[in-house]
Amino acid sequence: MITRRDFCKKGLLLVGGVALPLTAFELFNPSKLLAEKPNPAKVRWVFLVDTYKCTGCGFCVKACKLENEVEYDANVSRTWVERYVLTKDGKTHIDSPKAARDGFTSSSIDQGSKGLLKIDNNDIDKAYFVPKLCNQCDNPPCVQVCPVGATYQTADGVVLVDRTWCIGCGYCIMGCPYGVRYFHPQLHVAEKCNFCYHRITKGMKTACVDACPFEARQIGNLNDPEDPVTKIIMTERVSVLKEEYGTKPQVYYLGLSYIGGLPKEVR
Repeated sequence: MITRRDFCKKGLLLVGGVALPLTAFELFNPSKLLAEKPNPAKVRWVFLVDTYKCTGCGFCVKACKLENEVEYDANVSRTWVERYVLTKDGKTHIDSPKAARDGFTSSSIDQGSKGLLKIDNNDIDKAYFVPKLCNQCDNPPCVQVCPVGATYQTADGVVLVDRTWCIGCGYCIMGCPYGVRYFHPQLHVAEKCNFCYHRITKGMKTACVDACPFEARQIGNLNDPEDPVTKIIMTERVSVLKEEYGTKPQVYYLGLSYIGGLPKEVR
C-alpha cells in the first residue's frame, strides 16, 4: 500500500527542479513598510535584534530547543548565534559551535573538522555576535516552492509548516536564501523557527525573547504604530539580511550598519 507521502514523492521526481521567481533589487526604506503591502490584519509580527546587546550567551538557543521540542544534542536548531571576528589583515572568521547553545566558552574560532583557530587579541579589529532565525518574509520563497501547501503564511505574516502535510521533498530548504530550514531528525519533515506562534497568539513572548537577559531580542506588531518595536524600526537605522533577494524579511537588526555589517559573502 502506498501512502500519500510516498505518492507525492514519486510524483515529484518527474517534475524536475523548481525555479525561484526573480525579484528586482529594492532599497530598504522603513517609511514605506506599511504602504508597500497593506495588511488587513490587526497584527503583523516582526522581530528586532539588537546586536549591540547580544553577548553570545546562548540562553536563547537553549530556550528555543526546550520550548519547541528540538532534540537538545542534535546538530540542528531553529535559532542560533554567529560570532564574527574580523582581523586586521582583512580576514573574517565565523563560528557558531552547537548553534551557540552553550555560549562561546573559548576565544578560539571553532572550525569544525579543522579544529580550533587561536587568534591573538592584538590581531583583532572588531568582533560581534549576530543572532539568526527565520525572517518570516513578506514574500516567502519557501511558500512558493512547496508543492503540497505544507508551508503556508498566516494572515499575521508568520510562515508555518504543517507536519501532517509535509512530504520531506526539501524544496523549501533549498529555496530559503537564509538557511534557516532543516529536516527534523526524527520526524523527517521540514522545520524552522515560527516565532513561537503558539505563544505569541496567546499574548506571550517568544521563548528566546523571554530567555534573553539583555533584551537583545524583541518581538512586536508592525501594524501598531505605538508598539515599541515598530517605533524603533520606523525611526532608527535598522538593517535586514539579503535584501537584494526581494523576500522582504521581517527580522530587523540594530547595530549592523555601525559595526560594519556582515561580510558580503554571508549577508
